[in-house]
Amino acid sequence: MLKALSKVVSIVLAAIAVVSVAFSRPALAADLANGAKIFGANCAACHMGGANVIMANKTLKADALSKYLDKYDEDPVAAIAYQVTNGKNAMPAFGGRLSKDQIVDVASYVADQAAKGWKG
Repeated sequence: MLKALSKVVSIVLAAIAVVSVAFSRPALAADLANGAKIFGANCAACHMGGANVIMANKTLKADALSKYLDKYDEDPVAAIAYQVTNGKNAMPAFGGRLSKDQIVDVASYVADQAAKGWKG
């Protein structure tokens, strides 16, 4: 009887998991075009083409982002968004200047460009 109950509980939990995944709302997609505009208006002066005019070794290329941003390899957009929001060293914080949606858009744009090697 205990074995049968355990099996029923496992089936119910599996069904709940399937239903919750099937009906969960997808994450809102970032607007890369908007991210490109925000980058051009706020970031390009120091980071044109993924470069860094202040600290040449700390570019926006994937290898440098992986080296210098905490948890970049786990979630590039979140790591970049954290840096944009809070700033660090010579980089100013944009958390008071840009909305959360704008930060996600620009972080997504930077992550996308980094993945492409800033060639597109």
